[in-house]
Amino acid sequence: MKKPIISFQDVSFQYHSQSKPTLHHLNFDIYPGEKVLIAGPSGSGKTTISRLINGLIPTAYPGQLSGKILINGEPAEKQTIFDLSLKVGTVLQDPDTQFVGLTVAEDIAFALENDDENQPVLQKKAHEWAQRLNIPAILNNHPQEISGGQKQRVAMAGVLVDEGKILLFDEPLASLDPVAGRASIELIDGMQKQDHTTTIIIEHRIEDVLYKPVDRLILVDQGKIVANDTPEALLKSGILMSLGLREPLYLSALKYAGVKLDSVENVDSIQKIQLSSAVAQSVQSWVKPQTVTAAKAKKTPILKIKNLSFSYDSRPILRQLNLSIQAGEMVSLVGKNGVGKTTLSNIITGFLHQNSGSLDLNGESIDDASIKERADHIGYVLQDPNMMISKNTVSEEVALGLTLRGVNSDEIDAKVAKTLKVCGLYAFRHWPISALSYGQKKRVTIAAILVLDPELLILDEPTAGQDWRHYTEMMSFIRDLNQQYGITVIFITHDMHLMMEYTDRVVVLNDGAIAYDDQPMKLFANLDLLKQASLVETSLFTLAQRVNVAPERLIASFIAQEKVGRAHE
Repeated sequence: MKKPIISFQDVSFQYHSQSKPTLHHLNFDIYPGEKVLIAGPSGSGKTTISRLINGLIPTAYPGQLSGKILINGEPAEKQTIFDLSLKVGTVLQDPDTQFVGLTVAEDIAFALENDDENQPVLQKKAHEWAQRLNIPAILNNHPQEISGGQKQRVAMAGVLVDEGKILLFDEPLASLDPVAGRASIELIDGMQKQDHTTTIIIEHRIEDVLYKPVDRLILVDQGKIVANDTPEALLKSGILMSLGLREPLYLSALKYAGVKLDSVENVDSIQKIQLSSAVAQSVQSWVKPQTVTAAKAKKTPILKIKNLSFSYDSRPILRQLNLSIQAGEMVSLVGKNGVGKTTLSNIITGFLHQNSGSLDLNGESIDDASIKERADHIGYVLQDPNMMISKNTVSEEVALGLTLRGVNSDEIDAKVAKTLKVCGLYAFRHWPISALSYGQKKRVTIAAILVLDPELLILDEPTAGQDWRHYTEMMSFIRDLNQQYGITVIFITHDMHLMMEYTDRVVVLNDGAIAYDDQPMKLFANLDLLKQASLVETSLFTLAQRVNVAPERLIASFIAQEKVGRAHE
């Protein structure tokens, strides 16, 4: 009988900075060559588990640990973090935080350099792994010059070069566009099959990970293991939604159509799921005729961008771009990584200045307005929460903008408390931000902007790192702000569900200009445009094709059903 390569035996852990344990009596084994997905809502303890596996606890994160952890059959407490790093290669959700070299080649070879390998070996191994991960063309680039998908591959090469047998991926899809995310899942799957590595993926985007097969799914909630079984069994059980996790969209659609999943095989794959004629007929009967949404009356533009161009050094990013955002709109701005979406938002907020062209806010030019003057009207939430946080506790961070504006303390306390409640953070108000998960930090940065009551809100990848429950709470809150207070919202996003359900307009940025500006449903019917935007067809699209229904009709019926369900919550 195989011995586990990782074994948790009655493991509990409490950070020194917290009053209660984060993990409670965990028991699970992972066997050599397995691919295991660990999922759970934000704050459930997933990241803490990863830190115990790779040795960051207790070295970098001190606390009280009880129970026994075995890595390769040896007690983890008897192994140094260096010893564990040779066995467990970790790819963080934010690859930027693990780069140390001035070039990609240096970064890949860094671990071997620490092992005192000679230069010919360093060069040979760096080129070998760059070739295997399809990044040889960027070996001489600085890590900060490459795309998000390329950064993740560089980080993977940097841990694979040591040829350890355990690979740990912490939220590998958080910062990637759908095409890059799918490519990463394919790459991880190929590495596991080719090198027989033990692969652990910590991610709440379950459907995206299941694009390739997974041996087991371990679900964590409130620091406890609540389920440990095959994806097939757990998807049929319905436990995901009860934990605030998003089940695959195609399964939700089948349930809406009255299909009992117990009678369906291979539910863990949209490509392999067995769809009988009875199932297809149920879906066909559920899908409603498509109705055309009447165009909203044009309002005065809150933001008007005219003939805007911008280059980094001599590299053009935006070329003669024209865009109007109407007051009260909710708009998705999409495009592949590196196309210029974040650059455009930095120009709007004043962090960068265009080479040519102009910007008007509420009919007045803001070309000469300072960052502070623009910030009085425009709220901007960055993609990486760590770049926005400057205070120690959650309450202090959310209160900072009000404090700097001289608001009295009673009003600050009231507004901060209200915002924390609607953002699902009130229970964490006294927590040190360092103890939060990536998703929780993201909500803190959003709360810190929302508390200032902006007219125009720009959110860069707002759903990255968010579990489904907090995703819906946050998006519902932003939608309410839009509908009740008229706040205009621009989402910079790759989240196709966000585009479909929460926005009436999608703007696709490609090759420095606007390639598409219309309703989301029309975009999803155009595969060429999807490819330009580095998006992928959703599982609803695939389901529609398999049951012989027009994809636009099925997607529209699904969105309508989702809205009805939330209205009754």
